[in-house]
Order: sequence, then C-alpha cells, then structure tokens
Amino acid sequence: MRKVFDSNRSTYFDPAKAMVDKSVLAGVKVMFINMPLREDAPPNCLPLGPALLAARLRANGSDPSILDLNAYRIKDDISSARRLPGGRHMTSVEAKDAILKHINRFGEPRVVALSGMITTLRWQMTVANIIRSILPDVFIITGNGLATELGDVLFDWIPELDAIAQAEGDFSILKAVHDVVMIERGWYAIEPYYHGDINGRQKYFYDGGRPQDLDELPFPAYELLEFDANGFNVVESYLKNDIWGMATNNRSAGNVKMTRSINTVSSRGCPFNCAFCYRGATGERKYSIRSPENLLREFQEYHRRYRVDFIGLLDDNFMVSRERIMRMVPLFKLFVQATGIRWGTHGRLDEAADLKPDGNGGHFNSPLRVDAMAEAGCVYIGYGAESADKTTLQKMGKGGFILSNGFVNIGGHEFPRTMVEGIRNTKAAGIQANCTWIMGYPGETLDQLKTSVAFIKWQEELYKAHGDAPSSVNRKFFVATAYPGTEMFKHPIVRKRLGDNFGVCYDPDGNPICDENLKKYVLGLDDATKIMLDKNGDPLNFSAMPDEVFLRAKKFSDDNQIEKIMEI
Repeated sequence: MRKVFDSNRSTYFDPAKAMVDKSVLAGVKVMFINMPLREDAPPNCLPLGPALLAARLRANGSDPSILDLNAYRIKDDISSARRLPGGRHMTSVEAKDAILKHINRFGEPRVVALSGMITTLRWQMTVANIIRSILPDVFIITGNGLATELGDVLFDWIPELDAIAQAEGDFSILKAVHDVVMIERGWYAIEPYYHGDINGRQKYFYDGGRPQDLDELPFPAYELLEFDANGFNVVESYLKNDIWGMATNNRSAGNVKMTRSINTVSSRGCPFNCAFCYRGATGERKYSIRSPENLLREFQEYHRRYRVDFIGLLDDNFMVSRERIMRMVPLFKLFVQATGIRWGTHGRLDEAADLKPDGNGGHFNSPLRVDAMAEAGCVYIGYGAESADKTTLQKMGKGGFILSNGFVNIGGHEFPRTMVEGIRNTKAAGIQANCTWIMGYPGETLDQLKTSVAFIKWQEELYKAHGDAPSSVNRKFFVATAYPGTEMFKHPIVRKRLGDNFGVCYDPDGNPICDENLKKYVLGLDDATKIMLDKNGDPLNFSAMPDEVFLRAKKFSDDNQIEKIMEI
C-alpha cells in the first residue's frame, strides 16, 4: 500500500534542468484528452491546461492536438429521463468513437496525455483503457489535479498509464515527449524520472516546475479546438456559455452582462493556506504573476480572433500584487474604453477591504485595489468567503487576515469587519462581488451556519440600496467535501467518518493510505454542490448538525429559501 504523494524517490528534480534536445521533439504527435466535468452545468471554461501545454509543445516543434470530451452535451431521451436539460455526457462507447475519429483525422499519436481534476478518476480509467485497446504501444501520461493529488498510486488504479506528471507541466511535458522518442530509439530507464518496471512496462514519474518568467510562455493554443474531427467548433460552443452568473450552476450570481466570454489565467499559486483547498496542480503557495503588458497582449488577441466581450481570469488569487494592479490601469483603461471588453477574476475579501491593522479597527490603503481594478475594466470578483462565523473561519485556516481587523455588529450578528468592508469597497467601485459559501465544515453548528446566512441577507440589503436585485447575490452553499491532499482530509472528524463508512485508513503522520478503500471514496467524489452518501445511504455530514437539520438546511439552500434556515 502506498501513501498519497509517495514515489520511489524523495529528491526533487527540476524538469527545467533536464536535458531536452529540441530536434528530438520535432514532428511528434501528442494527443491531449480533456475529461468531462459536471454534467449538470454547461461547459463554460475552455480546457486551459491542455491548451497551454499544447502551445508549449508546438513552440518546440511538436504536433499536438486536443480532444475535448467535456465540450459535448448530448440531448436525447436518456438526458430527458435523467432531467439534464443541457444534455448528458458521452457514454464510454460514444467516447471511444470520438477518440477513433480524432485519431483518423489528426493522425496516430506517439503520446496521449490525459487531463482532469480528482473528480475525473472514473473517466480517466475508462479513457486509458480505450486508448490502450486502440493503440497498444502508445505512451499514456496523466497530469493535472488527479495526478498531483494521488501520485504514483495511479499506476495501480490505472494500469494502462506509462507516466504521471505532477504539478505544473510546462517543462515536464517537454521532457516526457523527449523521453518517449529516446525510448523508441533504444534508451531505457531514463533518469531521473524512471520509476521502475511494473507488469512488464517501464513507468515514469515527472516532477513539476515553473518557468522563472511566465511572460515567456506562449498563449494557450485554443485554435486547436476551433474544429474537431466532427467539424464541431468547440471554441465557439464555450464562448457562448457565460463563465459566471446564475445560468452556470457554479454558485455565482450577478448582473454582469456577457455574450461571448473566454478564460485564461494571469498568475499561479496562492500564498494562503485554506484547509479545504488543494493547489498542488498550480504551484501550491508559490505565487508568481504575468506582467500587465503580457496580459494585455493576450486580451488583444482574444478580441481580434474571437470578438469576446468578457474575459475571465481564473486565478486562485489575482489580487495579491497591489503593484501589478496599479500598473494595469494606464494600459487597460484605454483598451477597455476602445473595445468595450470587461473582465473578472478571483480574490480575497481582505485584499478588497485593503485595511492595515492598527489596533484601532485598521485604516484603508490608498488607492484601494478594487478602485484600480474597476478603472482597468474589472466588473466581477469572486470571493471565497466560505463562512462569516469566527470559529468556522479559524477552523478553515482563514482566520488570520480575515479576523485581524475585528468585528462589526449588524442586526445582532458579529461579522468580521474585513468581510464587510471588502464587500462595501467592491460594490462602491462598481464591481460585482460574488461570495461563495461552504456549509457542513467539520464541527460547524447550526448557529454558525446562520451567521453566514445573516451575512448573505446583509449583502442583499446593501445591494438593494444600490438599486440591485437580490438575484445579484449568491444565496447557495457548497457542501464541505474532503479531498485527499488537503488539511481538511486529516481532520479528526473527517478521518472518523471516512474510516467508519469507507474503510479509509491513515498512517501515523495522518496521511491516507492509497488502497482500494480510498479508491472507492475517490470514485464517489463529484462536484461540491452535491452531498456524498455514507455506507447506509445517509449524508456524509462532517458538521455538528444532526443529519436531519443538515439536510433541511441544504434543501433550503438549493431551493433558494435560505431565510428558512434562520427558522430551524
């Protein structure tokens, strides 16, 4: 049995320093496959990871292509019976047909790269099996969140894999493709990423690494998705689906208007350490940014090529660097005025509050980040508020900066001043502030949940005073979901519940053992809008609320009746 993140070696080898002969990469066909996600939500974010790595390979002479299985939503009797008005995912038979068509259209690849979050384990198992049945000798590698969170246990769970690439793949994808060609030429056990021989196949395990300067990277190769083997314009299908808003079913709300939207990132990593969050696939707490000039060039390219009117920067935390935000203003102000393009991103409420603690409630920085962002064309910021309760925030690892400016009493509820001022500042700047919320965090009580509900109701009143409808405020909660690799996964309550119901075991350091029980649990993971069930069919509830109360509160959230939570 292996532990999460375990491999045959403990030393990190930076793939940027690995020997890669660019001439070896020339002409090598690499097929990226993006896995389906969230069947109950429209596909609205282009597969950025595969597009970035494809651009990287193409810049080094290779011949990449992308098959996006997530782009398809099939409307038929089956989708109607399952109450999926937007359509269903492909079946495995339909996915195999799509893979065959792609290979016939774009040529037989020497490398197939799978991409997806931890919720895509079942799909990756299916697709890897399909690929191996079609191309017995092709080199199959997986990356992104699933690979980074679970590590080399995937060689057992997905035996068709030849390689696993953890964390950021900008260099490791080049090294992996280079190794494939060298292996074909008779080289074996290529160091330092050779992992061993398993069931007669050589296995490789690649470390992630990030370029010193993100501006050096090519823009994502979205043009590879403009027409697939079926003649389907994948890019166009994404552009028509809003990135944020009520129609997306991703717990965002608001009145931001967009008719054609596209996504990218302007930074990687997040310097903060929330207990429920896993950031290993994008650099963990190491934070780095692209320059305003480089970002503007990408905006200009999307305006020219796709005539978008909104760009979503899906950064974990765009707002860390105040200096970069201030530098963006003179560059972006003229561009947004000339084109009408607007943009949105993610940040933290302490950055929006821009308060410096002084023992007296804090004083505001000047100018405020949100004022500068609005001047540069920002109209939407998503904040991971998660909870408005002091105790819950501390358990989540969000207490430090959020609680450092004390509290304000509004309607008999004590709210962190940082959160209140962050919302007020954002709204005053003319930017839509969308808060996401988590219910059922380990140990959360009903009264603590009610504090979050009260904050949402206060935000509605604030927006109403600005002439906005209540629908511009998100009123729905995600359910606290335990993902391997997070601190939450080690929480005593989580360990007890997962042990009792799934047989998940932990080592003396609190890390889960990667066995069939953990595999069963991971296969059951879905998006965090849904409640997982325990072995008795009851809700997997980590909170201090009785199951009946927890379920009632969740239903009130789903039915847009959060006021009734206050009456429980």
